[in-house]
Amino acid sequence: MKELAVVILSLIVLSSCAGSRGSNKGAEKDERPNIVLILADDLGYSDLGCYGGEIQTPNLDYLAENGLRFRRFYNTSRCCPSRASLLTGLYNQQAGIGEMTAAREEPGYRGYLTENTVTLAEVLKDAGYHTAMSGKWHVSNTIEQPTKEAQLKWLNHQASHPYFSPVEQYPVNRGFERHYGNIFGVVDYFDPFSLVNGTTPVEKVPEGYYHTDAINDTAVSYIKTLSREDKPFFLYVAQTAPHWPLQALPEDIKKYENTYKAGWDAIREARYNKMVKQGIIDPATTPLSPRINKELSWEQNPDKEWDARAMAVHAAMVDRMDQGIGRIIQALRESGKLDNTIIVFLSDNGASPENCMRYGPGFDRPGQTRDGKEIIYPVKKEVLPGPQTTFASIGERWANVVNTPYRYAKAQSYEGGVRTPMIVYWPKNIKTKGGFTDYTGHVMDFMPTFLEVAKADYPATYKGHQITPYTGKSLLPAFEGKESKGHELLYNEHFNARYIRNGDWKLVSLAGDTTWRLYNIHQDETELNDQAAQHPDIVSKMAAQWRQWANTHNVFPKPGKK
Repeated sequence: MKELAVVILSLIVLSSCAGSRGSNKGAEKDERPNIVLILADDLGYSDLGCYGGEIQTPNLDYLAENGLRFRRFYNTSRCCPSRASLLTGLYNQQAGIGEMTAAREEPGYRGYLTENTVTLAEVLKDAGYHTAMSGKWHVSNTIEQPTKEAQLKWLNHQASHPYFSPVEQYPVNRGFERHYGNIFGVVDYFDPFSLVNGTTPVEKVPEGYYHTDAINDTAVSYIKTLSREDKPFFLYVAQTAPHWPLQALPEDIKKYENTYKAGWDAIREARYNKMVKQGIIDPATTPLSPRINKELSWEQNPDKEWDARAMAVHAAMVDRMDQGIGRIIQALRESGKLDNTIIVFLSDNGASPENCMRYGPGFDRPGQTRDGKEIIYPVKKEVLPGPQTTFASIGERWANVVNTPYRYAKAQSYEGGVRTPMIVYWPKNIKTKGGFTDYTGHVMDFMPTFLEVAKADYPATYKGHQITPYTGKSLLPAFEGKESKGHELLYNEHFNARYIRNGDWKLVSLAGDTTWRLYNIHQDETELNDQAAQHPDIVSKMAAQWRQWANTHNVFPKPGKK
């Protein structure tokens, strides 16, 4: 059945490619590199094999062994803000998405990519690239129905509406020539809500459908089609894995059914030791932080079976994503494009500590399957995660393990929320294959980087609107092994979680706590030794810098912020 799903999906995808032309034999060959940007969703810093994890990721490990791994690369701590920054080269508030996708009046919180922005796809398309996207959009105002009952009927595929967000905000109206994927952020992996092909809703998926496979197989179809021309292409592959709900294929779960019975501490320590051995971290500056909520030991955990299964499903979702990335690599190889393609892989934020079970159905979470089966949100862990009929998440203890060795997780500005694994594969230009870089990079850096390799211009105006100058820095010095530290100054804010990094120092506060804490981030990368009391002058100076940035980047401080 899975083969049938892939065949039908290919027909859907290829119909959107029908306008593509064969190569223009008379034209001079365009030697600019293709760009494939792959973004995982809620992947932890240590999940991949090449970043210390026990999950089987041979294809991403291949890219790392023949490419470059970043040890200090940053996102904005949450799904849609990171996507906004990545796509526009701006801090996410400058691009209109300070929080999530709800429409608000403040410029930094409009909930969509605002008119003062251009996307990577728009700039590269104008520079002569083909552009395509598969997967999760989540940077547009998501439409809701007037009542919860009506919304649930829509989520459950028992009612249809033409658009999931304003159509002018869809990917194909922001520079992508083609897009297959989900407009909303959270989806059922076996029957996703908000699925579109271009601007057309996909009303029904084939039997045997699994969304991670569909995203990656769509990318493969695009590569095969676009590779028929000499014209370079930009392909954005926005995974939903391993974001909750924990849903995976039985054969993938089976690989890990016993792995996580060892418990939180054993897995965390094994990951840490492997990271030290691989050279990902230096134990002198990056000791293993204390496990969160350590009062409950694994041995005393009454839900060991459920928790081991939850992490096994998370691993299965990462494993399946890696399998699809392997097919992307193979498609590039068979098309003769691999050597002249930049492949970038990273995560949008740290692993999620959320307990999605307590949310229940509503907004983007269904209550039933298409055929009427109840979807269970196992608050009491009464049903094992994995199938379509459950909505569950790994929770904060496993998220803390997945983000080894750092503290906290998604939505916080501590390293566990904002530091991402990042791999760059580019055979023609990576100087130290299999090496590492301590270049301090950020998701907003892709805009100037890709502008440089594509010989593209960044516009001052676009479609009649003034465009905000990008704030990112080119990553090419790091790719080429040149001496460069990257960003000396970086900032973040999300739901009152905030930081400023300035040279060796990082000033950070938690969501819900306005207390600034100060760390020498290069000597104390796991943020264990708060030096705010010893250096009140540094705290005062950096706090003032953060406020100045907030006031000039559409970051409107909320009540209680200092």
